[in-house]
Amino acid sequence: MPELPEVEVCRQGLAPELEGQVIQGVFIRAPKLRHEIPPELSTLLPGCRVIAVRRRGKYLLLDCERRGVQGTLIIHLGMSGNLRFVPFDLPPAKHDHFELVLADQILRFADPRRFGVVLWQPGSPEAAEQHPLLATQGIEPLSDTFTADWLHEAIARRSGPIKPTLMDSHMVVGIGNIYASESLFRAGISPLRAANRISRARYEILVPAIRETLSDAIAAGGSSIRDYVHSDGGAGCFQIQAGVYDRANQPCLRCGGVVRQIRQAGRSTYYCPACQH
Repeated sequence: MPELPEVEVCRQGLAPELEGQVIQGVFIRAPKLRHEIPPELSTLLPGCRVIAVRRRGKYLLLDCERRGVQGTLIIHLGMSGNLRFVPFDLPPAKHDHFELVLADQILRFADPRRFGVVLWQPGSPEAAEQHPLLATQGIEPLSDTFTADWLHEAIARRSGPIKPTLMDSHMVVGIGNIYASESLFRAGISPLRAANRISRARYEILVPAIRETLSDAIAAGGSSIRDYVHSDGGAGCFQIQAGVYDRANQPCLRCGGVVRQIRQAGRSTYYCPACQH
C-alpha cells in the first residue's frame, strides 16, 4: 500500500500540472470503490479551479474553487491505486475508474482492487481536515511538532512492540511497514522492544532516523513493491537501497550479522538481532 513517501511523491508530481488548472469534465466509471464516489462530482467539479494539491497522511487533497465556493477532493490510492496524466486519445483501461479532464490532458485514477477513495468535502481547505477520514489522523512525522519529547510522551503507556506502534496512523501518519523496519534499523532499536521500555535518549536517535528514512524514500521516488507508480508512470526505487527490508538471511550491511524475518501484527518485519537491541 502506498505510504507517506509514495503519496508525497505523487503530490509533487501532480502539483505543477494541476495547480491553477480549470477542470473541464469528470468521468466516473466505477460508482463505488471503498466508498461510493459522489455522483454529483460530474456536475460539481467542471469549472472549478484547482487552487492547491496537498497531502494529509496518505490522503491527497485537491483544493478547488469556483466563483468563491470552495471544496476539497479527497483521494486515497488504496492498495493498488495510481494517478497518471494521460493524453486525450488514450482509451480507458479496465481498471480506470475516475478521471478529471483538464485543458490539455486527463488525470486518470486506476485502482484494480477498488480499495481507493474519491470523496468530496465542501468548504474551506481547513474544513477538509475535519472530514471523518482525516480527523482521526495522527501527527505528521516530517512536521516540526514531531519531536523526541512528543514521541516519548505519546508512547509512555504503550507496552506493545515499537514497530507496530509506529505504524499506528492515529498516533503518527504514514510510517508504513518498510519505513518502520528501516527507521528502527537506522536507530539500532529492535522492533521487538516494548515501546514504553525505550529510553528518552534513544528516541533522540529514533526520531531523526524516521525523518531521514522518509526523506530518503521521497528522494528515491518511494518504494515500488507491487502496483505503485508515479504520475508519469515511473517507479520508486527506495526498496533497492533498503538496509534490512526484504533481506532475510542476508548479511547485515552494518555489522555482518544475519538479517531475520518475523511476523508482527500480520506484517513481515526485518531486523538484525546483532545490532538492533
